[in-house]
Amino acid sequence: MSIIEIKVPSLGESVTEATVGKWLKKQGETAQADAVLVELETDKVTLEVYAPEDGTLTEAVATTGSTIKVGDVLAKFTPGKIEKTASTAKETIIEKTAAQAPAAVTTPEKSSAAQPPAAHSNEPHGQSNVAEFISSAAHKKTSTITGHTRDELRVPMSRLRQRIAERLKGAQNTAAILTTFNEIDMSAILQLRALYKDSFEKKHGVKLGFMSFFVKACVQALKEQPIINSCIDGQDIITKTYFDIGIAVSTPNGLVVPIIRDADTLSLADIEKTIGNLGKKGRDGKLTIEEMTGGTFTITNGGVFGSLLSTPIINPPQSAILGMHKTQERPVAVNGQIVIRPMMYLALSYDHRLVDGKEAVTFLVTVKECLENPGRFLLEI
Repeated sequence: MSIIEIKVPSLGESVTEATVGKWLKKQGETAQADAVLVELETDKVTLEVYAPEDGTLTEAVATTGSTIKVGDVLAKFTPGKIEKTASTAKETIIEKTAAQAPAAVTTPEKSSAAQPPAAHSNEPHGQSNVAEFISSAAHKKTSTITGHTRDELRVPMSRLRQRIAERLKGAQNTAAILTTFNEIDMSAILQLRALYKDSFEKKHGVKLGFMSFFVKACVQALKEQPIINSCIDGQDIITKTYFDIGIAVSTPNGLVVPIIRDADTLSLADIEKTIGNLGKKGRDGKLTIEEMTGGTFTITNGGVFGSLLSTPIINPPQSAILGMHKTQERPVAVNGQIVIRPMMYLALSYDHRLVDGKEAVTFLVTVKECLENPGRFLLEI
């Protein structure tokens, strides 16, 4: 009987260790080829480790919550053919050996003792939902501190959340972050979208959102203010001549920033398709290291959660980030008349070590002009 050692795969550039997250297969349980055995959490993404072929998870060597490195043994796996019968609807395995008769291994039934207890009547409102936001790895290490009428939950931060915290604090400690604001009248974009959204979706198979317009507007502004598409490297300034735009995506495990490569070469439809695909992969934990590395500028949209105004933090080593917000009808003065218009506040946070106020303000004004007159920049006039 041959046993395969399943080891920690390459985790991507500059990533050397991970945390063992959720085991999808239990020890002694059968698994078909390419079935997910376990999830690994790195400081950038969640990776899945698959069964190399049909067989049985003989031993889960690495325990949930433990730290492992590339090449470490995760599990021991016994190859074998899986047979299914309609009568039992249970998986069995015929081990690859001629020296003994085939041994049937059934999937262990869940014990009733493993079921979580019912919520206590004294539990604070909403407490029963807290566990839904705790990862499986953290859940096994949860410590509950019980008082007379109130409970507290203590869970370890995931590796991704730790990395997010480190990067954001590092950006504040290193960069001289300053934020400039402007507002845009969204009337033209809303009218254009309302007029063409059905035909756009019919032709391209994707909905026409707002983010593609903002990506296009930012690319135009970056071309006019290339210092904002730059970064500091020691005593040097590196200016990128390409436009890889990061789009901040909120996921159950934290904020991730997948990259739209060469955004200047893409159509609105291409951008919308890319955003849709990357967003889904982000929420499903399927993003790769390569899809989150190397952006030159970032856009974040707090407006989807109702934010009216914020000061976003730079995504290092980038030099600036654009914050979008909620579109809200407000009275504004137009040609001497007070009218009601759908308005959005924009915020550009930038590294004042590299970018001067004139360049930052001009960048934001360009974005505003492009979005308030979309026909001009889409026609390049």
